[in-house]
Amino acid sequence: MQIHLSHIGKRYNREWIFRNLDYCFQSNEKYAIIGANGSGKSTLLQIIGGALMHSEGNINFTNTNDNNLFQPENVYRHIAFSAPYLELLEELTAKELLDFNSKFKKMILEPDAIFNAVGLQKAQHKQIRYYSSGMKQRLKLALAFFSDTSVLLLDEPTSNLDETGIDVYQQLINSYTQKRTVIVCSNEKKEYAFCKQLLQIDQYKSSN
Repeated sequence: MQIHLSHIGKRYNREWIFRNLDYCFQSNEKYAIIGANGSGKSTLLQIIGGALMHSEGNINFTNTNDNNLFQPENVYRHIAFSAPYLELLEELTAKELLDFNSKFKKMILEPDAIFNAVGLQKAQHKQIRYYSSGMKQRLKLALAFFSDTSVLLLDEPTSNLDETGIDVYQQLINSYTQKRTVIVCSNEKKEYAFCKQLLQIDQYKSSN
């Protein structure tokens, strides 16, 4: 999938967070959105993922296999998103949540293999409300990395993770991103060191 942003802008009330953003995310490339705190990194990532609407401009999602545009209502099937602020259904167990998620997006591995990969195999039948913040982050990463999507969006992916959890993240990057477009939103080099393309969001800051 190719994601083309044309004159994208976002404002809250009268303040523009960023404006006149033209950029093209190419299929299978790795990108990092970087910038100062409050510059709009997470806002842009949520716009790309469909969680927020932009205030101006256009976004086109192109199927690189046939060069046809994806219909807006079908884009979500091709994008997986992980972020610390995304809520989980904490009344469910991790296994139940994974099964629920798989009704909307096919998973690339069986549940046991997924939980083993992120170190949650012994906690998969525990309600998520009893998870630590680090365990919840591992689960969010699992839902994103193992969804069968061509685009992977990651916002502060090692947030709440200890050193072991960070190692898990690096293993996921090394093993499950080869044929995907990956966009990482971060100020931590360790989270996006593998990205070859950098989008500096501060360049699109507008005072108008």
